[in-house]
Amino acid sequence: MRSPGRPPVARREERQRFWVAIARGMPSEDAGIRAGVSPAVGTRWFRDSGGIRPVSLAPPSGRYLSFEEREEIAILRVRGCGVREIARRTGRSASTISRELRRNAATRGGRLEYRAMAAQWHADLRARRPKIAKLAANQVLREYVQDRLAGTITRPGGVAVPGPDVPWIGRRHGRRADRRWARAWSPEQIANRLRADFPDDESMRVSHEAIYQALYVQGRGALRRELTAYLRTGRALRVPRARTRGRGRKFVTPEILISQRPAEAADRAVPGHWEGDLIVGLDSSAIGTLVERSTRFTMLLHLPPMEGHGTSPRVKNGPALAGHGAEAVRDAIASAIITLPAQLRRSLTWDQGAEMAGHARLRIDAGIEIYFCDPHSPWQRGTNENTNGLLRQYFPKGTDLSRHSPGDLAAVAAALNGRPRKTLSWRTPAEALDEFLAAHAA
Repeated sequence: MRSPGRPPVARREERQRFWVAIARGMPSEDAGIRAGVSPAVGTRWFRDSGGIRPVSLAPPSGRYLSFEEREEIAILRVRGCGVREIARRTGRSASTISRELRRNAATRGGRLEYRAMAAQWHADLRARRPKIAKLAANQVLREYVQDRLAGTITRPGGVAVPGPDVPWIGRRHGRRADRRWARAWSPEQIANRLRADFPDDESMRVSHEAIYQALYVQGRGALRRELTAYLRTGRALRVPRARTRGRGRKFVTPEILISQRPAEAADRAVPGHWEGDLIVGLDSSAIGTLVERSTRFTMLLHLPPMEGHGTSPRVKNGPALAGHGAEAVRDAIASAIITLPAQLRRSLTWDQGAEMAGHARLRIDAGIEIYFCDPHSPWQRGTNENTNGLLRQYFPKGTDLSRHSPGDLAAVAAALNGRPRKTLSWRTPAEALDEFLAAHAA
């Protein structure tokens, strides 16, 4: 019996611990350490599987010998115990022990020698049930999928348009870089369109998950991983959901998320709850915006660039010379909010931008509670997003916002606060705010 080669780095149990850690959102390197292997091995496991878990996380069935039982068999064998004695001590039948010693013994030395690690490896190899992927076996189906995913786009007259020449680099495309042009159907679109194009051919069926696995898992023999460049995200590896949920800023803790904001802020019944954001222009110029949720009253923050911006080289971990770093934004918000009466300083909701890293100090300086939206959830600050759209009439995208003085910003804010709003029964935000202050003073 010839040996099939070198045993793997780790057993099934280690790989299961690795993928449990991945499912919890841990990086590949940390998950490898948790599983008892090196960070490099953890990274290789994740890349080779395309980010898709290749092993079941279910505990092994008692029907099969475990690695601990094989270790006990190996120890008893070295001590000279016979097959029936080993069976009695392990609680297995003699035929099971006899078959284990015969089929899973190590053969590299030219003779049968039972070792637990080699035996477990032989058993895992024998337990595999390799199945040819449907896309690998069906050429017509594979060509259909490839054409809808990576097929060349054409002009209305049928002339092919190749698009930018972008080499495959083995990972996701960079930010603000050219991408390959193609038909770029999503796997879900392809899978569902097959039923319309081939209603009577059951062989032309494949699920969207099978397409994803054919793209991401190496060795399936169906689709090249290079074709992941044509997916909407362009990801070369699948990203676990838990890892995306953990992408929020480190300075944002659960107790200051928007879910903890008072209910009175959600129904807009009481003024004093604000939403804030930055609108960004050319050369990283920016203007801060603050909008009161109940009255839609708007205040604009002047964020001029610091000395040296655009002229001196950037310093790692140095100050944000563009003018909208954490300290500059904190001071600008505090200067604006502190001018308001206490009843109008109830809460401020912001997205999880790095410019709010100084929120703890801002809470003390301005006397206002700070809350953060969930990651990638701009609709949770809908009033502010709508106001930013109105402000683009004065500060278009792609223009230099640093050229506007504080007086210019005050004039624009006054113009918005002087517009009648349908949601305010055609009152202006300034009138709505004045009515609240007058009622509160009375």
